[in-house]
Amino acid sequence: ICRDGHLIMAVEQPDPLMAALSSAMPLAFEQLDSTAAPLNQGRTGLVIVDEIVGFAAPGGGNLAPPGPDADVSRMVAETDRLARQFSANGWPILAFLDTHEPGKAEPPYPPHCERGSGEEEFVPELRWLESDSSTRLIRKDCINGFIGAISGKRNLLVDWVLENSLESLLVVGICTDICVMDFVLTILSARNHDMMPGLVDIFVYQSACATYDLPRDVAESLNLPASMSHPKALTQYMGLYFMASRGARLVSAIK
Repeated sequence: ICRDGHLIMAVEQPDPLMAALSSAMPLAFEQLDSTAAPLNQGRTGLVIVDEIVGFAAPGGGNLAPPGPDADVSRMVAETDRLARQFSANGWPILAFLDTHEPGKAEPPYPPHCERGSGEEEFVPELRWLESDSSTRLIRKDCINGFIGAISGKRNLLVDWVLENSLESLLVVGICTDICVMDFVLTILSARNHDMMPGLVDIFVYQSACATYDLPRDVAESLNLPASMSHPKALTQYMGLYFMASRGARLVSAIK
């Protein structure tokens, strides 16, 4: 900030609500080493949730960030790094791609990721996964990938876990508190219900997860109700908290 000819450095003030949340409900993180168990044993599957144009490319659609977003860019970069490592080792990868039939609504959201629009495709950095031999793609038409994987009397996600004898899943993607959280909470219950014998741990990698930002003042300036507000630092934290509270293991770094 320039004032009276002097350059004044603006210091971002800490959010008191975030400070209160982290004090009242602290999160516990661990680190993983890709050269050690469980990652190096081939019994961990990488699950990528909705890292597609309509959610993660700047200006990519109604629900995409309007411009560059450092958190989303970091998520995509970390996902790409992990996916290339998994692919090089022949470890299994599954990617959900949010895909809706044109004109079919998904309340409460505006039209997004409709088939044929291009929004339902991977962001450019991850498009190589479309032809990767280690990757299974599942197009889903709802928030929850576990539900979206239901095909007839089978669940394609459950089949993938069983086919690969997976003992753990490493989950990344967008939005942390919406599609990622719904999937993680459901698969934790499915695990506890013995739908996938052998599946033990669900890891969520914080740095490869992101969510969108809609502060209250912006929501109201768009003539949206205040209840549509979605400040991303708070909602990211809350999503991680609820997943951990149900039994997911939060990861801060993967070497």
